[in-house]
Amino acid sequence: MAIDLKAVEQLATDQSSLKAAAGLAKPGKWSGVGASGDGALIWGECAGSGANPYRVMADLRDLGNKCTCPSRKFPCKHVLGLLWLNAEQVLPFPPADTPAWVSDWLGRRRGTPAAKPANNAPQGGEKDLRAARAGGPDVAEDPKDVARREAQAAKRTEETERAILDALDALEQWIGDQLRMGLAGFIDDATARCRRIAARLVDGKAAVLAGRIDELPSRLLALPAGDRPRGAVVELGKLVLLARAFRAAPRDAETRRAVAASETRETVLADPRAPRVDAHWEVLAEQVQTRRDGLVSQTAWLLNLSAAGPRFAMLLDFFPASAGRRGSVFTPGERFHGELVFYPSQQPLRALLVRRDAGGELPPSEWPLADATISDALTRPLLAEPWAIEIPLLLPQGRIARDDAGHNWWRSTDGMATLPIASEVSSLLCGTDLTRTAAIWSGNRLAILAAQTPWGRIGGHD
Repeated sequence: MAIDLKAVEQLATDQSSLKAAAGLAKPGKWSGVGASGDGALIWGECAGSGANPYRVMADLRDLGNKCTCPSRKFPCKHVLGLLWLNAEQVLPFPPADTPAWVSDWLGRRRGTPAAKPANNAPQGGEKDLRAARAGGPDVAEDPKDVARREAQAAKRTEETERAILDALDALEQWIGDQLRMGLAGFIDDATARCRRIAARLVDGKAAVLAGRIDELPSRLLALPAGDRPRGAVVELGKLVLLARAFRAAPRDAETRRAVAASETRETVLADPRAPRVDAHWEVLAEQVQTRRDGLVSQTAWLLNLSAAGPRFAMLLDFFPASAGRRGSVFTPGERFHGELVFYPSQQPLRALLVRRDAGGELPPSEWPLADATISDALTRPLLAEPWAIEIPLLLPQGRIARDDAGHNWWRSTDGMATLPIASEVSSLLCGTDLTRTAAIWSGNRLAILAAQTPWGRIGGHD
Protein backbone atom coordinates (compact mmCIF):
# COMPACT_ATOMS: atom_id res chain seq x y z
CA MET A 1 0.00 0.00 0.00
CA ALA A 2 1.11 3.54 -0.53
CA ILE A 3 0.36 6.98 0.79
CA ASP A 4 1.13 10.32 -0.80
CA LEU A 5 2.05 13.67 0.64
CA LYS A 6 -1.37 15.09 -0.19
CA ALA A 7 -2.91 12.68 2.30
CA VAL A 8 -0.36 13.76 4.91
CA GLU A 9 -1.29 17.37 4.29
CA GLN A 10 -4.99 16.63 4.71
CA LEU A 11 -4.39 14.61 7.87
CA ALA A 12 -2.44 17.41 9.61
CA THR A 13 -4.48 19.48 12.01
CA ASP A 14 -2.70 22.73 11.16
CA GLN A 15 0.27 24.22 9.37
CA SER A 16 2.48 24.11 12.48
CA SER A 17 2.02 20.32 12.73
CA LEU A 18 2.85 19.96 9.05
CA LYS A 19 5.95 22.09 9.47
CA ALA A 20 7.07 20.06 12.51
CA ALA A 21 6.50 16.83 10.56
CA ALA A 22 8.72 18.12 7.76
CA GLY A 23 11.47 18.60 10.32
CA LEU A 24 11.06 15.02 11.53
CA ALA A 25 11.09 13.47 8.04
CA LYS A 26 14.84 12.94 8.23
CA PRO A 27 16.64 9.60 8.55
CA GLY A 28 18.67 10.67 11.60
CA LYS A 29 15.52 11.08 13.69
CA TRP A 30 14.31 7.50 13.28
CA SER A 31 15.25 3.97 14.21
CA GLY A 32 13.57 0.57 13.97
CA VAL A 33 11.49 1.55 10.92
CA GLY A 34 9.55 -1.33 9.42
CA ALA A 35 6.37 -2.50 7.69
CA SER A 36 4.14 -5.54 7.63
CA GLY A 37 4.45 -7.98 4.74
CA ASP A 38 1.52 -6.43 2.85
CA GLY A 39 2.72 -2.89 3.58
CA ALA A 40 -0.51 -1.98 5.37
CA LEU A 41 1.14 -1.36 8.74
CA ILE A 42 4.17 0.86 9.23
CA TRP A 43 6.05 1.74 12.40
CA GLY A 44 9.19 3.37 13.72
CA GLU A 45 10.80 4.96 16.76
CA CYS A 46 11.41 8.70 16.74
CA ALA A 47 13.90 10.45 19.04
CA GLY A 48 12.04 12.73 21.46
CA SER A 49 12.88 14.90 24.45
CA GLY A 50 13.55 11.95 26.79
CA ALA A 51 15.99 9.08 26.79
CA ASN A 52 13.51 6.74 25.16
CA PRO A 53 12.25 7.42 21.64
CA TYR A 54 8.55 7.66 20.89
CA ARG A 55 6.95 4.61 19.33
CA VAL A 56 4.93 5.54 16.28
CA MET A 57 2.64 3.30 14.23
CA ALA A 58 0.05 3.73 11.50
CA ASP A 59 -2.41 1.61 9.52
CA LEU A 60 -2.41 2.82 5.93
CA ARG A 61 -5.74 1.12 5.19
CA ASP A 62 -7.71 3.71 7.14
CA LEU A 63 -4.92 6.02 8.36
CA GLY A 64 -5.46 4.96 11.98
CA ASN A 65 -2.40 5.84 13.99
CA LYS A 66 -0.83 5.88 17.43
CA CYS A 67 2.17 7.55 19.08
CA THR A 68 3.46 7.28 22.65
CA CYS A 69 4.29 11.01 22.86
CA PRO A 70 2.20 13.22 25.20
CA SER A 71 0.94 15.56 22.45
CA ARG A 72 -2.75 16.46 22.52
CA LYS A 73 -2.82 16.93 18.79
CA PHE A 74 -4.14 14.01 16.81
CA PRO A 75 -2.36 12.98 14.77
CA CYS A 76 0.82 14.30 16.34
CA LYS A 77 3.88 15.50 14.45
CA HIS A 78 5.59 12.11 14.91
CA VAL A 79 2.79 10.25 13.12
CA LEU A 80 2.83 12.82 10.35
CA GLY A 81 6.61 12.49 10.17
CA LEU A 82 6.36 8.69 9.86
CA LEU A 83 3.78 9.00 7.07
CA TRP A 84 5.95 11.61 5.37
CA LEU A 85 8.92 9.23 5.48
CA ASN A 86 6.79 6.54 3.88
CA ALA A 87 5.25 8.82 1.27
CA GLU A 88 8.58 10.12 0.04
CA GLN A 89 10.49 6.88 0.68
CA VAL A 90 13.05 8.86 2.66
CA LEU A 91 13.87 5.61 4.43
CA PRO A 92 13.24 2.02 3.34
CA PHE A 93 10.42 0.33 5.26
CA PRO A 94 11.70 -3.27 5.21
CA PRO A 95 9.09 -6.03 5.75
CA ALA A 96 9.44 -7.41 9.28
CA ASP A 97 7.58 -9.22 12.02
CA THR A 98 5.10 -6.93 13.72
CA PRO A 99 6.58 -5.67 17.01
CA ALA A 100 4.67 -6.51 20.19
CA TRP A 101 3.83 -2.87 20.84
CA VAL A 102 2.21 -2.58 17.39
CA SER A 103 0.29 -5.84 17.88
CA ASP A 104 -0.92 -4.59 21.24
CA TRP A 105 -2.24 -1.42 19.63
CA LEU A 106 -3.97 -3.41 16.90
CA GLY A 107 -5.56 -5.68 19.47
CA ARG A 108 -6.99 -2.76 21.41
CA ARG A 109 -8.11 -1.11 18.20
CA ARG A 110 -10.07 -4.15 16.99
CA GLY A 111 -13.78 -3.43 16.94
CA THR A 112 -13.40 0.32 17.09
CA PRO A 113 -14.48 2.41 14.13
CA ALA A 114 -11.89 3.40 11.62
CA ALA A 115 -10.17 6.69 11.98
CA LYS A 116 -11.90 9.72 10.61
CA PRO A 117 -11.22 10.38 6.97
CA ALA A 118 -8.31 12.66 6.52
CA ASN A 119 -10.38 15.44 5.10
CA ASN A 120 -12.52 15.50 8.26
CA ALA A 121 -9.59 16.42 10.46
CA PRO A 122 -9.95 19.68 12.36
CA GLN A 123 -8.76 22.55 10.28
CA GLY A 124 -6.30 25.02 11.73
CA GLY A 125 -6.08 27.34 8.74
CA GLU A 126 -4.50 26.87 5.33
CA LYS A 127 -1.86 24.17 5.08
CA ASP A 128 0.87 24.13 2.52
CA LEU A 129 3.36 21.32 2.01
CA ARG A 130 5.86 23.50 0.21
CA ALA A 131 5.83 26.08 2.99
CA ALA A 132 6.24 23.31 5.58
CA ARG A 133 9.16 21.82 3.68
CA ALA A 134 10.77 25.22 3.28
CA GLY A 135 10.27 26.04 6.96
CA GLY A 136 7.55 28.62 6.22
CA PRO A 137 7.91 32.26 5.30
CA ASP A 138 10.03 34.44 7.54
CA VAL A 139 8.05 37.19 9.16
CA ALA A 140 9.91 40.38 9.92
CA GLU A 141 9.77 41.14 13.63
CA ASP A 142 9.66 44.60 15.15
CA PRO A 143 13.12 45.38 16.64
CA LYS A 144 11.41 46.96 19.66
CA ASP A 145 9.58 43.70 20.37
CA VAL A 146 12.84 41.77 20.10
CA ALA A 147 14.61 44.15 22.49
CA ARG A 148 11.72 44.04 24.96
CA ARG A 149 11.63 40.25 24.90
CA GLU A 150 15.38 40.00 25.43
CA ALA A 151 15.19 42.44 28.35
CA GLN A 152 12.40 40.41 29.94
CA ALA A 153 14.40 37.20 29.49
CA ALA A 154 17.49 38.78 31.08
CA LYS A 155 15.39 39.99 34.01
CA ARG A 156 13.90 36.53 34.52
CA THR A 157 17.37 34.99 34.46
CA GLU A 158 18.61 37.43 37.12
CA GLU A 159 15.55 36.80 39.31
CA THR A 160 16.02 33.04 39.01
CA GLU A 161 19.69 33.26 39.95
CA ARG A 162 18.88 35.47 42.94
CA ALA A 163 16.22 33.01 44.12
CA ILE A 164 18.64 30.06 43.77
CA LEU A 165 21.42 31.87 45.61
CA ASP A 166 19.04 32.74 48.47
CA ALA A 167 17.98 29.10 48.64
CA LEU A 168 21.61 27.95 48.73
CA ASP A 169 22.28 30.37 51.60
CA ALA A 170 19.41 28.73 53.47
CA LEU A 171 20.85 25.29 52.64
CA GLU A 172 24.29 26.08 54.03
CA GLN A 173 22.75 27.49 57.19
CA TRP A 174 20.63 24.35 57.50
CA ILE A 175 23.69 22.11 57.10
CA GLY A 176 25.50 24.07 59.80
CA ASP A 177 22.50 23.62 62.10
CA GLN A 178 22.49 19.85 61.56
CA LEU A 179 26.17 19.59 62.47
CA ARG A 180 25.75 21.76 65.55
CA MET A 181 22.77 19.76 66.79
CA GLY A 182 24.55 16.44 66.25
CA LEU A 183 24.61 13.80 63.55
CA ALA A 184 22.79 11.22 65.66
CA GLY A 185 19.68 13.41 65.79
CA PHE A 186 19.98 14.22 62.10
CA ILE A 187 20.13 10.55 61.11
CA ASP A 188 17.14 9.68 63.30
CA ASP A 189 15.05 12.55 61.91
CA ALA A 190 16.56 12.80 58.44
CA THR A 191 13.33 12.28 56.48
CA ALA A 192 11.41 15.17 58.09
CA ARG A 193 14.39 17.53 58.17
CA CYS A 194 15.37 16.86 54.56
CA ARG A 195 11.77 17.27 53.44
CA ARG A 196 11.61 20.76 54.97
CA ILE A 197 14.81 22.07 53.34
CA ALA A 198 13.88 20.38 50.05
CA ALA A 199 10.62 22.34 50.03
CA ARG A 200 12.59 25.54 50.61
CA LEU A 201 14.83 24.69 47.64
CA VAL A 202 11.84 24.03 45.40
CA ASP A 203 10.51 27.49 46.28
CA GLY A 204 13.96 28.83 45.43
CA LYS A 205 13.94 27.26 41.94
CA ALA A 206 16.64 24.72 42.86
CA ALA A 207 14.45 21.75 41.94
CA VAL A 208 17.20 19.26 41.01
CA LEU A 209 19.03 19.86 44.27
CA ALA A 210 15.73 19.52 46.15
CA GLY A 211 15.20 16.09 44.61
CA ARG A 212 18.71 15.04 45.62
CA ILE A 213 18.13 16.08 49.24
CA ASP A 214 14.74 14.38 49.27
CA GLU A 215 16.49 11.11 48.41
CA LEU A 216 19.29 11.59 50.96
CA PRO A 217 17.54 9.73 53.84
CA SER A 218 17.05 6.61 51.71
CA ARG A 219 20.75 6.62 50.78
CA LEU A 220 21.70 6.90 54.45
CA LEU A 221 19.30 4.18 55.57
CA ALA A 222 20.73 1.83 52.93
CA LEU A 223 24.05 1.90 54.81
CA PRO A 224 24.86 -0.26 57.82
CA ALA A 225 24.11 1.64 61.01
CA GLY A 226 27.80 2.08 61.83
CA ASP A 227 28.50 3.71 58.47
CA ARG A 228 25.66 6.26 58.58
CA PRO A 229 27.47 9.08 60.48
CA ARG A 230 30.32 8.98 57.98
CA GLY A 231 27.84 8.77 55.12
CA ALA A 232 25.96 11.81 56.46
CA VAL A 233 29.16 13.87 56.70
CA VAL A 234 30.13 12.95 53.13
CA GLU A 235 26.66 13.77 51.78
CA LEU A 236 26.45 17.11 53.57
CA GLY A 237 29.99 17.99 52.52
CA LYS A 238 29.14 17.34 48.88
CA LEU A 239 26.13 19.65 49.19
CA VAL A 240 28.35 22.43 50.51
CA LEU A 241 30.80 21.95 47.64
CA LEU A 242 28.00 22.04 45.10
CA ALA A 243 26.45 25.18 46.63
CA ARG A 244 29.78 26.99 46.56
CA ALA A 245 30.54 25.86 43.02
CA PHE A 246 27.21 27.29 41.89
CA ARG A 247 27.84 30.54 43.76
CA ALA A 248 31.23 30.87 42.01
CA ALA A 249 29.79 30.28 38.52
CA PRO A 250 25.98 30.52 38.52
CA ARG A 251 25.74 30.23 34.74
CA ASP A 252 28.00 27.22 34.35
CA ALA A 253 25.90 24.59 32.60
CA GLU A 254 27.31 21.68 34.62
CA THR A 255 26.64 23.08 38.07
CA ARG A 256 23.31 24.52 36.95
CA ARG A 257 22.35 21.03 35.78
CA ALA A 258 23.05 19.68 39.26
CA VAL A 259 21.15 22.46 41.04
CA ALA A 260 18.31 23.88 38.97
CA ALA A 261 17.47 22.16 35.70
CA SER A 262 19.01 20.33 32.79
CA GLU A 263 19.18 21.71 29.30
CA THR A 264 16.48 20.64 26.91
CA ARG A 265 17.18 17.97 24.34
CA GLU A 266 17.06 20.58 21.59
CA THR A 267 19.65 22.73 23.39
CA VAL A 268 22.06 19.81 23.78
CA LEU A 269 21.63 18.73 20.16
CA ALA A 270 22.32 22.27 18.96
CA ASP A 271 25.34 22.77 21.23
CA PRO A 272 28.58 22.46 19.20
CA ARG A 273 30.49 21.64 22.41
CA ALA A 274 28.36 18.55 23.08
CA PRO A 275 30.48 15.45 22.24
CA ARG A 276 28.96 13.15 19.65
CA VAL A 277 30.07 9.53 19.76
CA ASP A 278 29.31 7.04 16.99
CA ALA A 279 30.16 3.61 18.36
CA HIS A 280 29.10 0.07 19.22
CA TRP A 281 27.21 -0.01 22.53
CA GLU A 282 26.11 -2.73 24.92
CA VAL A 283 23.14 -2.23 27.24
CA LEU A 284 24.51 -3.12 30.68
CA ALA A 285 21.38 -2.70 32.77
CA GLU A 286 18.31 -0.60 33.34
CA GLN A 287 17.36 0.93 36.69
CA VAL A 288 13.80 2.09 37.38
CA GLN A 289 13.17 4.00 40.59
CA THR A 290 10.07 5.70 41.95
CA ARG A 291 11.13 8.94 43.60
CA ARG A 292 9.60 10.72 46.54
CA ASP A 293 8.47 13.61 44.32
CA GLY A 294 6.14 11.28 42.38
CA LEU A 295 8.36 10.89 39.35
CA VAL A 296 9.80 7.64 38.05
CA SER A 297 13.39 7.76 36.85
CA GLN A 298 14.34 5.28 34.15
CA THR A 299 18.09 4.94 33.66
CA ALA A 300 19.75 2.86 30.95
CA TRP A 301 23.49 2.23 31.43
CA LEU A 302 25.47 1.66 28.23
CA LEU A 303 29.06 0.47 27.73
CA ASN A 304 31.08 1.82 24.82
CA LEU A 305 32.66 -1.18 23.10
CA SER A 306 34.77 1.00 20.80
CA ALA A 307 38.14 2.47 21.62
CA ALA A 308 37.23 6.16 21.38
CA GLY A 309 34.85 8.26 23.47
CA PRO A 310 33.51 8.04 27.02
CA ARG A 311 33.52 4.48 28.37
CA PHE A 312 29.99 4.70 29.86
CA ALA A 313 26.79 6.48 28.88
CA MET A 314 23.76 7.13 31.05
CA LEU A 315 20.40 7.65 29.32
CA LEU A 316 18.05 9.20 31.85
CA ASP A 317 14.34 9.79 31.49
CA PHE A 318 11.59 10.86 33.90
CA PHE A 319 7.85 10.37 33.79
CA PRO A 320 4.98 10.64 36.29
CA ALA A 321 4.36 7.57 38.43
CA SER A 322 0.65 7.98 37.72
CA ALA A 323 1.36 7.13 34.06
CA GLY A 324 2.11 3.53 35.10
CA ARG A 325 5.05 1.39 34.14
CA ARG A 326 6.64 2.40 30.88
CA GLY A 327 8.07 -0.20 28.54
CA SER A 328 11.76 -0.01 27.79
CA VAL A 329 13.27 0.19 24.35
CA PHE A 330 16.42 -1.57 25.60
CA THR A 331 17.11 -5.13 26.65
CA PRO A 332 20.06 -5.75 28.98
CA GLY A 333 22.78 -7.50 27.02
CA GLU A 334 21.74 -6.29 23.58
CA ARG A 335 24.31 -4.59 21.39
CA PHE A 336 23.73 -1.96 18.75
CA HIS A 337 25.53 0.58 16.64
CA GLY A 338 24.38 4.14 17.13
CA GLU A 339 25.18 7.74 17.81
CA LEU A 340 24.93 9.41 21.21
CA VAL A 341 25.37 13.06 22.10
CA PHE A 342 26.67 13.78 25.59
CA TYR A 343 25.74 16.71 27.79
CA PRO A 344 28.81 19.00 27.89
CA SER A 345 30.78 18.17 31.01
CA GLN A 346 34.31 17.63 32.29
CA GLN A 347 33.37 13.96 32.71
CA PRO A 348 30.75 13.26 30.00
CA LEU A 349 28.28 10.65 31.20
CA ARG A 350 24.66 11.66 30.67
CA ALA A 351 23.74 11.35 27.01
CA LEU A 352 20.91 11.37 24.50
CA LEU A 353 20.30 8.70 21.90
CA VAL A 354 20.43 10.34 18.49
CA ARG A 355 20.39 7.29 16.27
CA ARG A 356 20.23 3.52 16.65
CA ASP A 357 20.98 1.63 13.48
CA ALA A 358 18.86 -1.29 12.44
CA GLY A 359 20.80 -4.32 11.32
CA GLY A 360 20.66 -6.99 13.96
CA GLU A 361 23.12 -7.98 16.60
CA LEU A 362 26.76 -7.06 16.40
CA PRO A 363 29.45 -9.75 16.32
CA PRO A 364 30.55 -10.93 19.77
CA SER A 365 33.53 -9.13 21.23
CA GLU A 366 35.19 -8.76 24.59
CA TRP A 367 34.53 -5.80 26.83
CA PRO A 368 37.40 -3.30 26.85
CA LEU A 369 40.01 -3.49 29.57
CA ALA A 370 39.76 -1.20 32.56
CA ASP A 371 41.69 1.92 31.57
CA ALA A 372 42.74 2.98 35.09
CA THR A 373 43.72 1.46 38.39
CA ILE A 374 40.85 0.96 40.80
CA SER A 375 42.14 3.74 43.02
CA ASP A 376 42.24 6.18 40.10
CA ALA A 377 38.85 5.04 38.82
CA LEU A 378 37.29 5.71 42.24
CA THR A 379 38.87 9.12 42.85
CA ARG A 380 39.62 10.77 39.49
CA PRO A 381 35.97 11.60 38.61
CA LEU A 382 35.64 13.37 41.97
CA LEU A 383 38.40 15.82 41.03
CA ALA A 384 36.17 17.18 38.27
CA GLU A 385 32.80 16.70 40.00
CA PRO A 386 33.30 16.30 43.76
CA TRP A 387 29.54 16.29 44.42
CA ALA A 388 28.93 13.24 42.19
CA ILE A 389 26.75 10.56 43.79
CA GLU A 390 27.49 7.65 41.44
CA ILE A 391 30.62 6.67 39.53
CA PRO A 392 30.48 3.90 36.89
CA LEU A 393 33.45 1.53 36.96
CA LEU A 394 34.89 -1.24 34.84
CA LEU A 395 36.61 -3.60 37.25
CA PRO A 396 39.40 -6.04 36.35
CA GLN A 397 39.37 -9.79 36.94
CA GLY A 398 38.02 -10.76 40.32
CA ARG A 399 35.44 -12.72 42.31
CA ILE A 400 32.48 -12.09 44.59
CA ALA A 401 32.44 -13.81 47.95
CA ARG A 402 30.26 -13.69 51.05
CA ASP A 403 31.58 -13.24 54.59
CA ASP A 404 30.32 -14.91 57.74
CA ALA A 405 27.87 -12.04 58.35
CA GLY A 406 26.26 -12.59 54.93
CA HIS A 407 27.74 -9.46 53.31
CA ASN A 408 28.94 -9.66 49.71
CA TRP A 409 32.37 -8.39 48.64
CA TRP A 410 34.12 -8.03 45.30
CA ARG A 411 37.85 -8.81 45.40
CA SER A 412 40.41 -8.46 42.60
CA THR A 413 42.27 -11.60 41.58
CA ASP A 414 45.59 -10.11 42.71
CA GLY A 415 44.09 -9.44 46.13
CA MET A 416 45.03 -5.74 46.03
CA ALA A 417 41.46 -4.36 46.13
CA THR A 418 38.33 -5.35 48.03
CA LEU A 419 35.06 -3.43 47.74
CA PRO A 420 31.73 -4.02 49.54
CA ILE A 421 28.61 -4.70 47.47
CA ALA A 422 25.43 -2.76 48.17
CA SER A 423 22.75 -5.37 47.66
CA GLU A 424 22.00 -8.92 46.73
CA VAL A 425 23.58 -10.04 43.49
CA SER A 426 22.84 -12.84 41.10
CA SER A 427 23.70 -16.18 42.68
CA LEU A 428 25.49 -17.03 39.42
CA LEU A 429 28.03 -14.30 40.15
CA CYS A 430 29.04 -15.54 43.59
CA GLY A 431 32.22 -17.59 43.42
CA THR A 432 32.46 -17.29 39.63
CA ASP A 433 35.63 -16.07 37.94
CA LEU A 434 34.63 -12.60 36.66
CA THR A 435 36.87 -11.47 33.81
CA ARG A 436 35.23 -8.00 33.69
CA THR A 437 32.67 -6.38 35.95
CA ALA A 438 30.67 -3.21 35.28
CA ALA A 439 29.41 -1.55 38.46
CA ILE A 440 28.29 1.73 40.04
CA TRP A 441 30.28 3.04 43.02
CA SER A 442 28.23 5.17 45.42
CA GLY A 443 31.13 6.11 47.66
CA ASN A 444 30.35 3.27 50.07
CA ARG A 445 29.12 0.31 48.10
CA LEU A 446 29.17 -1.27 44.64
CA ALA A 447 26.03 -1.95 42.65
CA ILE A 448 26.82 -4.63 40.06
CA LEU A 449 25.34 -3.93 36.62
CA ALA A 450 26.70 -6.93 34.70
CA ALA A 451 29.81 -9.08 34.41
CA GLN A 452 31.69 -11.12 31.84
CA THR A 453 32.72 -14.65 32.78
CA PRO A 454 34.36 -17.55 30.92
CA TRP A 455 30.82 -18.83 30.37
CA GLY A 456 29.36 -15.59 29.05
CA ARG A 457 27.63 -12.50 30.31
CA ILE A 458 25.73 -12.45 33.62
CA GLY A 459 23.40 -9.67 34.77
CA GLY A 460 23.80 -8.06 38.17
CA HIS A 461 20.58 -9.50 39.60
CA ASP A 462 18.58 -12.69 39.28
